[in-house]
Amino acid sequence: MFRETAITDIQRDSALDDASVGFMMDEDTFRAFYERTARGLWAYLARITGDRQLAEDLLQETFYRFLRAAATYDNETHRRNSLYRIATNLARDVRRRSLARATSIQTGDDIERVPSGQDAGATERNTDFTRAMSRLKPRERAILWLAYAEGASHREIAEVLSLSPGSLKPMLFRARRKLAELLGRAPRGGKP
Repeated sequence: MFRETAITDIQRDSALDDASVGFMMDEDTFRAFYERTARGLWAYLARITGDRQLAEDLLQETFYRFLRAAATYDNETHRRNSLYRIATNLARDVRRRSLARATSIQTGDDIERVPSGQDAGATERNTDFTRAMSRLKPRERAILWLAYAEGASHREIAEVLSLSPGSLKPMLFRARRKLAELLGRAPRGGKP
């Protein structure tokens, strides 16, 4: 599912000479970081774009750009937030290009695969949730996914999505309420 990306692959693909490529991660560090973050990042991209194949492509492009940036990071959280910021910006760019062409990104109801043996009620709930998420705006999906699937703090989400930290709490509240309405769990306009 996930193609192995290596620093040497990036260097080989680069038109820059070796002296100008100053990576801050060695091969082993990158592999460990990739293994810790790739699956969650792919799930995030699949959820906000609604397209599994596009998520694959964006995942690889995200790691490519992350390595090419050759930035230094204070800690693992800073590195991870930078990775998610790159992914978010790539997803936004794809959305803008597709809107400019007057085509929509596939919302795909097949994102959630239900394991065999799962009951019909669980399958229906997964399908309802996927449909409800696809009806949210990309930013709303991103906020909800980062908050609840990734467990990111408000500060981290604001950093990843380039939002002011003060605006995130009400945006998260509205996105959560809208999702609940779409799932039929809260009355429109009423208190949750």
